[in-house]
Amino acid sequence: MIKLYQGGIFLANGSEIYETQAELLQKTGYHTTADEARKGTIAYDILNRHNLSDDIDALRLRFDSMASHDITYVGIIQTARASGMTQFPMPYVLTNCHNSLCAVGGTINEDDHKFALSAAHKYGGIYVPTNLANIHSYNRETMAGCGKMILGSDSHTRYGALGTLAVGEGGGELAKQLVGRTYDFARPGVIAVYLTGTPRPGVGPHDVALSIVGAVYKNGYVKNKVMEFVGPGIASLPIEYRNAIDVMTTETTCWSSIWVTDDAVKEYFYLHGRPQDYSELKPSEVAYYDGCVFIDLSTVECTIAMPMHPSNTFTIHELQQNAAEILYEMQEAANKQIQGAKMDLMSKLHDNAIWVDQGEIAGCAGGTFDNLCAAADILRGKSCGKGAFTLSLYPGSMPVYAELAKNGRMADLVSAGAIMRECFCGPCFGAGDCPANGEFSIRHTTRNFPNREGSKPGEGQMSAVALMDARSIAATAANGGRLTAATDIDVAYTKTDYHYDGGIYEKRVYNGWGRPEPETELRFGPNIKDWPEMPALSDDLLVKVCAYITDPVTTTDELIPSGETSSYRSNPERLSEFALFRRDPRYVPRSKEMRQAERDREIGKPLSPELLAVYAALVQAGLTCKPESTVIGSAIFANMPGDGSAREQAASCQRVMGGAANFARQYATKRYRSNCINWGITPFLVESPELFSLGDYIFLPDVRNAVLENRPALNAFAVKPDGTVTPFTVSTGALTEPERQILADGCLINYYRGSC
Repeated sequence: MIKLYQGGIFLANGSEIYETQAELLQKTGYHTTADEARKGTIAYDILNRHNLSDDIDALRLRFDSMASHDITYVGIIQTARASGMTQFPMPYVLTNCHNSLCAVGGTINEDDHKFALSAAHKYGGIYVPTNLANIHSYNRETMAGCGKMILGSDSHTRYGALGTLAVGEGGGELAKQLVGRTYDFARPGVIAVYLTGTPRPGVGPHDVALSIVGAVYKNGYVKNKVMEFVGPGIASLPIEYRNAIDVMTTETTCWSSIWVTDDAVKEYFYLHGRPQDYSELKPSEVAYYDGCVFIDLSTVECTIAMPMHPSNTFTIHELQQNAAEILYEMQEAANKQIQGAKMDLMSKLHDNAIWVDQGEIAGCAGGTFDNLCAAADILRGKSCGKGAFTLSLYPGSMPVYAELAKNGRMADLVSAGAIMRECFCGPCFGAGDCPANGEFSIRHTTRNFPNREGSKPGEGQMSAVALMDARSIAATAANGGRLTAATDIDVAYTKTDYHYDGGIYEKRVYNGWGRPEPETELRFGPNIKDWPEMPALSDDLLVKVCAYITDPVTTTDELIPSGETSSYRSNPERLSEFALFRRDPRYVPRSKEMRQAERDREIGKPLSPELLAVYAALVQAGLTCKPESTVIGSAIFANMPGDGSAREQAASCQRVMGGAANFARQYATKRYRSNCINWGITPFLVESPELFSLGDYIFLPDVRNAVLENRPALNAFAVKPDGTVTPFTVSTGALTEPERQILADGCLINYYRGSC
């Protein structure tokens, strides 16, 4: 059972829920207000201790450490270098777990890794070699600590179960920390996630996590808030079970997460040689939360998230009982969103069962020690079969890999026909184990967004991914690919002790924190390029709508696809060619035309006949225009863009391609909106997008002053191809003072150059 409270709640003594102040006073004798009791949350205390401003409601945060992987760290370091960075001011972990196949683009992936190693020497960083650990496993094992804050350039930067308030953001926010600035953010609301009961055998952390995502994603219940896990049910969960739930809080669109800590967390830090990083975290005697997600763990069932979002959740039994109806519904919903090849889920229903072709247990969510041991218990002495079904396993770190080898669980898994892979995040973002065309994959990974499995519908390639827990994936494997809930099989789960071998990292990880070597030369590969110059925001702005997307949500994977494109992350110009290419293949050529028009304007070339006609229409409508000093750019409209990854390239590629503005009814995540701002793309909100269309121009007079003054509304004018001019209003939402200046300067790099 999952219940969402309609209003805020008081939590007394860590376990008693009261919906009103009067009820709290009557039942407990505690006399307090909601505003005062808000200070009693774990999140409030951690934020307060990391806040450099005098106003707790207007946070200016400094983090304890940071983390990036090999899709993001080159751009971040390049941005920070251009902004005046001379050394890393805090521990900065550079992992190599995304572009580690080194199979696309020649030497360019390994060139990035060597760049990172040289940067770790030069600036005093921590370099984790290829395939030694994925980013989040390493940070859990070595960097997390109770009461700490960690900032990562990956959206799944979540270490709340270890008492760490961790935040995934775009690279611009990390670059700010590297040059001594702060993370500026209005204090978020805090939602209690109240756990009670104990999960049944066979119900794993992904079942709990997906159930939560299904309950809160679509209604925005926790959007941009902190999820604070409390309640007696926490004590029933092993620490890796908690970690695997916690990492999936990203898929709710919350800002961060934090958990009550206890002896299980204390034991985790002791086991990993860091007992000093443990402290007890719990709410005050009375704490007020802005909402509550109440979960009875004993009622959670084996769950599946159908394509193409983690919130498309059903219990496995519900899916089996209504297979034809649900498979058809999910198939058709996906095919409305996909351009090109079509998904075929109905073909997976035959012989009185749903059949899948592939299983993956991987990474920060699936590749934990406990998950893989549970899979071994299920598969011991069994076989995945000789049919089409395959099972691949990706441990999160080499210490986990080594322990599985030592205790025999790896032998159990391999003997059943599973394939052990390296520590690699590929199955999460479409760069590893891509299924065959038409296949259906079940994965204990973080996401099943469009193309996250690596297919290319525009080239006739289409497969599908559903998310499931490792236990049900193993149960399905034991049945040769017949979809099976782990609660439907008879298994004797074993309690397996874990022995952490930190020497694996000591032998291979370069830790230069506090010991920069400024004389070290950065090692540049031929694909590593500097950021191009970005124009400042002019007094007026003219943009052409080069993509118009009416889907309810547009993910960052659609804005800049993952997979093989990741190899070009260090080359802004080349990567920008992939912007929206799977969602709207014509966006790039349209935007390029606007970029060229702006370049021509800058050197004094005459405007094109089309642009002259636009300005003539504006003058005819009574508007004053200054074409010679008005920046020309492209724009995108989407109802709710930016769900998913923290990758800044979802915004920077638009900018490199000539983008100057986005228009949206709302932005899916704070991190994507921040990415837009940091790259000089003004994130406009619009209530009446039907007033303009693909190919229309939008003129925004006095936009620079409006942004700098943070006006609540701005005038905009849509110019149709026939010369019709339609006025409407837009807004930017609340902008901090630095955000206003960043937009005015044209991007974060320009802002720092101007302030140095």
